[in-house]
Amino acid sequence: MRVIDEDGKQLGILIPAEAIRIAFEKGLDLVEVSPGADPPVCRIMDYGKYKFMEAKREHAARAKQKNVVVKEVKFRPRTDDHDFDFKVKHILRFLNDGDKVKVVVMFRGREVVHRDIGFRIIEDVLGRVAEVCVVEKSASIEGRDMHAIIAPRPTEIKKAKTSKTESEAAIAKIDQSG
Repeated sequence: MRVIDEDGKQLGILIPAEAIRIAFEKGLDLVEVSPGADPPVCRIMDYGKYKFMEAKREHAARAKQKNVVVKEVKFRPRTDDHDFDFKVKHILRFLNDGDKVKVVVMFRGREVVHRDIGFRIIEDVLGRVAEVCVVEKSASIEGRDMHAIIAPRPTEIKKAKTSKTESEAAIAKIDQSG
């Protein structure tokens, strides 16, 4: 088997008993790194330390991941202007936090016949938040609900952490007009 020492220097091709003896003398372990190679490659190392560092790297990689959260904001065909503005502020806040938003227009009874009203509501919402989001799924009907999915622009998430963003400016503009 090909043996590599703890410094990364190759010791050459040795018989297993000789490799184990060298590792034992150094107080380390002999670990098979590449069993499929010809000859198999083994490394002399502190296996406990190796496992610890591997777990530490894996933990750091998991810490950098962000779970995607989809927030849902519901509208009705007869949603009032103030309620509409209030919900748009929430959508902007969710996008600013890096979450995706599912915009839903719920129809009840005979309201489902007036799908054009639902499309207008979703288009109005998308028009107000267009500068801070990307449309992942445009307006579509599923049962009695119409929905669209929007996600924050990648640059907006980074800006949110460093300075005032366009979404905060849009919220302030809605506050001034309403």
